Amino acid sequence: MILDAFSLQGKVAVVSGCDTGLGQGMALGLAEAGCDIVGINIVEPVETIERVTALGRRFLSLTADLRQIDGIPQLLERAVAEFGHIDILVNNAGLIRREDALAFSEKDWDDVMNLNIKSVFFMSQAAAKHFIAQGSGGKIINIASMLSFQGGDPRAVVYRIQKRGDGRHPPAGQRVGQTQHQRQRHRPGVYGDQQHPAAARRRAA
Repeated sequence: MILDAFSLQGKVAVVSGCDTGLGQGMALGLAEAGCDIVGINIVEPVETIERVTALGRRFLSLTADLRQIDGIPQLLERAVAEFGHIDILVNNAGLIRREDALAFSEKDWDDVMNLNIKSVFFMSQAAAKHFIAQGSGGKIINIASMLSFQGGDPRAVVYRIQKRGDGRHPPAGQRVGQTQHQRQRHRPGVYGDQQHPAAARRRAA
């Protein structure tokens, strides 16, 4: 069948921020395609674990605050120790702080940039090292936002700045580009979940 060409059977996907929303949806989609999932979250993603394992896939839950990058290499090492390899990284974890630009604090700026930009680079770097060592290549998927080039909530100005920066593809340079390694950027539109139910209904109407 033609869908066999899209099978991810035997692959392992690392998905950050998969407790709810878009990240949960991507983890479930990857699991449906055949992936085992490594979820990195600040809380235990109970519902996601239940739904992934109900599909017959394995789920390794790792708890971390990715605003602190020191533990990132160890997170991916634990994933490799559990499954033997990793094949896909989805950098989905993100943070938005809604505040007028004139009142935005340095701490809020650092929190947004550390999670939404800095952690994406160092997660990508750590994953790329494993892809190279494995000799099998891999895929990194970064989640951008349509807010990076559209208008929107004026209190989300720092989020828009960050997402425009994230759209530049941070991973680790020419050496990675010369390996069997793919990078993609996705700008999702409105989607229905707990965070955006009203917006999704308006867009569908």
